[in-house]
Amino acid sequence: MTVTLGDLPAGTGRPTTAHAGAPAVPETDTSAPVVVRPPRRRPGPGVLAAGAYLVLLVLAAVQPGLLAPGDPLAADPLTVLSPPGAAHWFGTDHLGRDVFTRVVHGAGHSLVIGVAATAVAVTAGVLLGLAAGLAHRFADEALSRSFDALSAFPMLLLALLFVAVAGPGTTSLIVAIGIATLPHHARVVRAQTLLVRQAGYVEQAVTFGLSRPRLVLRHVLPNVVGPVPVLAVIGLGEAVLAAAGLSFLGMGPQPPSPEWGAMLSEGRNYLQVAWWSSILPGVAVTLTVVALTVVGRHWQARFDGRQR
Repeated sequence: MTVTLGDLPAGTGRPTTAHAGAPAVPETDTSAPVVVRPPRRRPGPGVLAAGAYLVLLVLAAVQPGLLAPGDPLAADPLTVLSPPGAAHWFGTDHLGRDVFTRVVHGAGHSLVIGVAATAVAVTAGVLLGLAAGLAHRFADEALSRSFDALSAFPMLLLALLFVAVAGPGTTSLIVAIGIATLPHHARVVRAQTLLVRQAGYVEQAVTFGLSRPRLVLRHVLPNVVGPVPVLAVIGLGEAVLAAAGLSFLGMGPQPPSPEWGAMLSEGRNYLQVAWWSSILPGVAVTLTVVALTVVGRHWQARFDGRQR
């Protein structure tokens, strides 16, 4: 049986031919958009290795005695500057202290400084960035120029200037690194705030008469802090590196504290006869920064994929 144009239902664009006994084929609705989700990024071998190293690092910071049960301050004059071997995996330093034990116990000092400095930077950056994004134009411009002025100085130089004024010590080191790294967090939060404040749900909440504190806490703040944890992980590596650099210059924890930067400073005078006392703590700093950067970049890539 042949179907003519007059036999078609209304809305059909062209005639079709149907054969007797053939099953009816439903029409496909092409008006609905097809959502293509990006493929889920799986962690590669490098990310897995970096994650495993960070797990060991956290274990060393929380329970260093499990990995190195010795005393990091115990000196043995009979084993001064002993090379790496079965008795001392990383050798000994100029006082006969076991370098491996000091590196393991120094992870807690370096991580505490890095985490505390990152917490200071994130907290201050979120508050200042939120204030700049919600403030009037004059206040926003003043805060933005302040962020630019701080960003113009190298992070290590700015932290060194603060420590030189406030005096050396762990607390000064934490505050100095936190102030030096907060502009990046503040600028990201400010940019996110400017986008969120123009969103429809924010304008609707304002129309309904929601108070400003509740509006900020319930609608603005939860939607602007999304990229902050990713930046914090990457910034943690920078904070650990800055802490080691300032400690190397004598601005951080003082000897005989087993801090990686202080160990680098103590061992630099013995590089020609005992390279291990300085090189191996430097390797620990390098691996920590690389591992945090790799994990942070992977997390950032997954976050950007979800955003798209």
